[in-house]
Amino acid sequence: MKNDTRQKILEAASALFLKGGTNALSVRAISEGAGMSTIGIYSHFKGKQGILDALYIEGVELVEKEMKAADGNTAAEKVINVCERILNFSESHTAHYHLIFASELKGYTPSDKAIEAGKNVFTTLATLTATLAKKDLSVEEKQDIAMQIWALNHGYITLNQHEISNRITWNNWKDRALQAIRLHVYALVATQ
Repeated sequence: MKNDTRQKILEAASALFLKGGTNALSVRAISEGAGMSTIGIYSHFKGKQGILDALYIEGVELVEKEMKAADGNTAAEKVINVCERILNFSESHTAHYHLIFASELKGYTPSDKAIEAGKNVFTTLATLTATLAKKDLSVEEKQDIAMQIWALNHGYITLNQHEISNRITWNNWKDRALQAIRLHVYALVATQ
């Protein structure tokens, strides 16, 4: 019963979050969406911070699921598919993406548990991108390659979500992103 109630709260919070981001989340709105009292929210999540942590972790787990579902006949194709999946995730789960990767959200600091979940997904990316190299890499080198790939992906996503995309010709932004990512991935393959 407790897990059902927790899930009901998360579903209500998730629906609000997807519609309006963190600004749409209030304990009162969540309690109305879940059909329960505000006290019920506090007993399960200790308020908005706990709900944001749960949504953060949920988002990170969704990103990791996308990474693990990537396919390709070569390491390069698999990494490119990971990037494509994350580009798509950024559109289908805009609020989650913003919660996880925005540099600063007013009133929210991820808990240690949420930060650990984020580290795990980065480790998954580093493991995947390390397969591009023909030699053994140090942990630092693996992280550097993952960060290069992530910076390209995140840069395009951020530009797409920024108001500048309304002022410039920004057709087929995902195709453009994937073209840049492909160039970089194949350069890494050639030089590693």
